[in-house]
Amino acid sequence: QLQASGGGLVQAGGSLRLSCAASGRAFDTYGMGWFRQAPGKEREFVATINRSGGRAYYADSVKGRFTISRDNTKNTVYLQMNSLKPEDTAVYYCAAERIGYGTSSVRGYDYWGQGTLVTVSS
Repeated sequence: QLQASGGGLVQAGGSLRLSCAASGRAFDTYGMGWFRQAPGKEREFVATINRSGGRAYYADSVKGRFTISRDNTKNTVYLQMNSLKPEDTAVYYCAAERIGYGTSSVRGYDYWGQGTLVTVSS
């Protein structure tokens, strides 16, 4: 089970840190990802990290502003979001995939959290 938290309302240029806590065993064998879905749009890839935390990939739209990280001792993955823009407004979802490499594909994930809303005002 994945539980995302940390969303909220922030002004443009501000920062937020999302957390996703995983229950159960073997968290350190899963690749993790963050996705987002704005109203009326499809769910889109934001960032992914492999099981060790040694490799991460980002969508071009967030590269240089967002950082994904994980703490396997706490079964938690994070998304640090800086320089937020109104177009970052969306429900953010964390997801886990069993292969462990991380992927940008929505279909590659086996488990999904419930989502946390991020609203960026201009």
